[in-house]
Amino acid sequence: MSWDLLGYSVAGLVALALVARWLRLDESRIGSPAKAREMAENQLAGFVAHGAVVGTDGHAALVVGNGALALLRRNGTKVAVRRLLPPVALAQDVEGVRIESGERALGSVLLFGITADEVRALEATLTYP
Repeated sequence: MSWDLLGYSVAGLVALALVARWLRLDESRIGSPAKAREMAENQLAGFVAHGAVVGTDGHAALVVGNGALALLRRNGTKVAVRRLLPPVALAQDVEGVRIESGERALGSVLLFGITADEVRALEATLTYP
């Protein structure tokens, strides 16, 4: 391998990283419970959040609010948000807890690194208006 080829490869990788940053492809990551609560309140009319759990990979979150739960999942560069009513249908997997959204488009959502006990504890704090 020549040094020219190695240099062009590194320059190409740097260019791809700059384009991804310019397109803001990492903004849809759900980084904290506060960001998850904010996203749920912005996308669901009348939803007032007061608690959340976020998967450790930042791809999904479950937010509890006034009488309902909000399920968030990264969908490309956007975040899909759906309102769920308790009780939540869930199954414990090896990676975390899988929550059924009840609709075909969203499917089941994996909260990576979260246990069923954490979801049930969050669901127990649900307040009704």
